[in-house]
Amino acid sequence: MTGNFLVAYSRGVELVFKALADEGRRRLLDALRERNGQTLLELCELLPELTRQGVTKHLRILEDANLVVTLKRGRHKFHYLNPVPINEIAERWIGKYEQDKVHALSVLKAALEEEKA
Repeated sequence: MTGNFLVAYSRGVELVFKALADEGRRRLLDALRERNGQTLLELCELLPELTRQGVTKHLRILEDANLVVTLKRGRHKFHYLNPVPINEIAERWIGKYEQDKVHALSVLKAALEEEKA
């Protein structure tokens, strides 16, 4: 049983990394982090360069990675961010690499990028 759990966990992590690899999907996750419970139409407005079918495909990949969950109410389907898979990766990977130092470097990077702009 432990072997099956590890295979499933590994596959889940792989799906999360694959989902996060695309800028459009990260933008969708950011939009849901800012305002959870958006419809497909609302999310399509964030990615005008993509067709409705393209956004739907991105959402399906995010759902397969368990990063987005949906709830149907009437004719509408609302999309919600599920931060658990990202948190699990953060705890496993970032925690091991001294999260305080990583956070300090992230703050420094953001400050330098802001200074450039």
